[in-house]
Formats: sequence, C-alpha cells, structure tokens
Amino acid sequence: MKKFVPFLLIMALSTTAWAGNPVAEEAKAEGKASFYANITAIEPIVEAFGEDTGVKGEYTRISTSKFLATVLTEFQAGKLMADVLQAPLPVMELLKEKGVLAPYRPAEADKYPEWASKDGVIQQFGIEYVGLIYNTELVKPEDAPKRYQDLADPKWKDRIVMANPASHATTISWLVGLKENVFESEAEWMDFVKGLAANRPMFVKSFGPTPAPIESGEKAIGISMPKYIITKAPAPLDWARLEQPLMGTPRGIAIAANAKHPNAAKLFMDYFLSQKSMNLLASKVGEYVLYPGVFPPIDGMDKAKVIPIRELSDEELAKWGAEFKRIFEMS
Repeated sequence: MKKFVPFLLIMALSTTAWAGNPVAEEAKAEGKASFYANITAIEPIVEAFGEDTGVKGEYTRISTSKFLATVLTEFQAGKLMADVLQAPLPVMELLKEKGVLAPYRPAEADKYPEWASKDGVIQQFGIEYVGLIYNTELVKPEDAPKRYQDLADPKWKDRIVMANPASHATTISWLVGLKENVFESEAEWMDFVKGLAANRPMFVKSFGPTPAPIESGEKAIGISMPKYIITKAPAPLDWARLEQPLMGTPRGIAIAANAKHPNAAKLFMDYFLSQKSMNLLASKVGEYVLYPGVFPPIDGMDKAKVIPIRELSDEELAKWGAEFKRIFEMS
C-alpha cells in the first residue's frame, strides 16, 4: 500500500517552491493562464495557483458532451481562448488528432505511473471512477452489494438510479468494461445486464443528476461516482465496498497548440500535476488521482483497486448503446 501523504504538510508548500521554475518569470510577464475543463469544483486549485505563482488562472467549465465541439469550433476559427485543456482521455485523444494539442512533458510526469504519460502530449492524472453509492438511511452497510452481480437481485427493483445506458457514453463504456475486466464470461455478464434491466432503474442524463434521488430517498442506490460523498456532504451517502475493482475513464490534461500564454500554460500544467494540487483535487473534490500516496478522504478508498477502462470507438458506442436500449426497453 502506498504511504498516505499528510494533507496539511502539502498545503504548507510556499510560493518559493515555484520561484525556481524556469518558466515562472516568463509566465508572470504573460499574466494569466486560461483553463478549459470538464472537471467540476476545481476553483481551489485555480485560486492556489494564483496565490503561489503570482499568475492568474482563469477556469471555464465545459460539459463533456459539449467539450469537443466547443474547442474544435474555436480552434478552427483561430479563436481558442484556452491555454490548457482538460477532459476525459478519449476527448483529449481526438483533440490531439486534430492538431489542437502541443507536446509538453512536465517534470511532474515522472512521478506518475508510466502508462499515464506515454505520448509526451497528454498527461493522465486521474480516473473518473464509477462505483455504487447508496443512502445510508435506507441501506445498511451489510446489505449493500458486495459484487456487481448483486445489483441484479430483485430486492433492488425500482430502487436504482443510473445514467441512461443507451446514450451516456461513459456508462456504455463502463458496462462494456465490466464484461472485459470483471465477469468471467460474456454469458455471465449478459445475465447481469438483463438482471439489472429487470430491476427497472431510473434513467438520468449523466452522472451529475444521480445523487439527488438517492439523497432524497426516492431511490436507495445508484451507479454513480463515489466523489459525491465528498461534494454532497453531509448527505447520507456511502459507497459499496465491492470485492471487484472500480473502473472509470482516465482524465487527461495538455497544453493548447496555439496557447496565447505558452509559458503560463506550462506553469499551470506543472502546478496542476503537483502533489499539492492533487491533494486539493482528492480532498476537496473527492477525485481519484494517480499521484502516488494521494487518495480522496472516503473511508476505505485507499484500499480500493481502481482501474482505467479502454476507449470505445464510435462504432462500439453506437452498437452497445443500441443493444442496451433494446435490453432495458424489453424489461
């Protein structure tokens, strides 16, 4: 087990730690770094960046569904305002193919797993992890699922909420990820999918709306993100400690090829990947990050196995989305 790094120790990092950064002075002359991201609630990192470096950070949140179209439209018109971009890895890979991203490998990359920074352009820093969260006033810990298969138990009928598996790309990829990483056979996996469908889950558009019906007691459990235990506190939420791994889409960050503030962009990316920022991301936002020894303050999460799922092609997403639509509509 990786040793946990005390949060207060990291927060004590002073501005002098960034004074020696070779691009710091040039970044100060440029004045600011503009950051487009799909990740939410990262204002603490942007504020700390300004305080520690003397360079202003400007954060614009763009939803995953609109991220690619927004960035490509601005880029092709020569009006992309972002210096740094952050999105799920599949989106970042598409931006790389379109020439939107510039090569840059910060020194902090060496502290991450080797697979997280293999191309010298996109740095993976976390996993958008998916699990099962439940209402602690309605479900006792001993009654929570121990395996994904347990969600197919009829006791959960009409008590589940999840993002629509016919249209939500991450949920489609997650379900396929279960087939490829958890279940022993495709037949066993398909039995699970049909069992889940038979329990008639409530569908919402994305992960964002999944906690609300669990918090209110309308539903008891959901296929959702454990980070909501932090961001929705003190809501009565906990996560099911499964015997199997949690899975999710890797999160990536990179510099824009036409960054108007290139040195500030490098400084921001260096800072974002630092131990201090990753502690903020884990502690304040509940994210699962790849920096060694840093975990969200969710009981038991430091012992969980969290693995990345592979990127599905557009054809695979369309195929499985249609198949899940058929299965869930039949139930």
